[in-house]
Amino acid sequence: MPLDPQVALLIQAEATTPEMNTLSVEDARKLIQTSLAATAGEKEHIKNIEDRRIPGREGSIPVRIYTPEGEVPFPVLVFFHGGGWVLCNLDTHDSICRSLANLAGCIVVSVDYRLAPEHKYPAAVEDCYAATCWVAENAAAIGGDPTRIAVGGDSAGGNLTAVVTLKARDEDGPSIIFQLLVYPVTDYFLPGTASYIENQEGYLLTREDMIWYFDHYLSSQDEAQDPHVSPLKAPDLSNLPPAMVITAEFDLLRDEGEAYAQRLQEAGVPVILKRYSGLIHGLFGKDDGVEQAIQAQIDAANALREAFSHNENQT
Repeated sequence: MPLDPQVALLIQAEATTPEMNTLSVEDARKLIQTSLAATAGEKEHIKNIEDRRIPGREGSIPVRIYTPEGEVPFPVLVFFHGGGWVLCNLDTHDSICRSLANLAGCIVVSVDYRLAPEHKYPAAVEDCYAATCWVAENAAAIGGDPTRIAVGGDSAGGNLTAVVTLKARDEDGPSIIFQLLVYPVTDYFLPGTASYIENQEGYLLTREDMIWYFDHYLSSQDEAQDPHVSPLKAPDLSNLPPAMVITAEFDLLRDEGEAYAQRLQEAGVPVILKRYSGLIHGLFGKDDGVEQAIQAQIDAANALREAFSHNENQT
């Protein structure tokens, strides 16, 4: 399909914005915040939001807990934001978390993990896993159900989601009933896929951007072989939680996300794979009125609701 007309207008509006890979980390972070402030609409109502700090491997980890209307105990989604392990924070993904909490009828615990290059791999992995363990141990204290915990995230957050499920399986960690992977990073940019070539520029996220992110995140190219960096390289994907994998047609990460979904299926893991035609990377949950992007968020929430309901019926 051709590029969604609404998306084409968004790309045109961003034409004068510098590419991330041309900026310093400090300037890139300022650009994200400025861009978000310029396009932010009215915040979606949610019953309660609480900012707090929880124990981490090195110091405390800031989290934001979103609680919707309804009765406790709620299922819980532990959410990891995108931004190439370098950018973004609790505020940049606030609207996504509000919407998912309301649409899926769950508590969302958004994790403000340590960012590169100040904190290179595996700092983000350590924080996300520690936060997931904390939620599993303290779910009842925040109004959650410890038997219904899911993890999810977009882009680099999708990468961290996949890695957390691998760690939980391999380290006898918390029981996770579902994973939501929104256009996840599952492999390194070398050698790259067909979508890395087809969509390497012109759709906001570029190949040079991904190189910039990886260069900040990793201490050496050798780390890219680690399944906790590139989960597609994991030798065994069996006994992982059921998944929903969302990809976008004009996204250079499309093929690696779909390859990961296929490998999960081959390993016997139930998977919902949905590619959204005409869309680009980064549109999930944005307040730009793009119908397909709005639908992707609704579909993700429905998949979460189904997973939570299924597990509730089994307990």
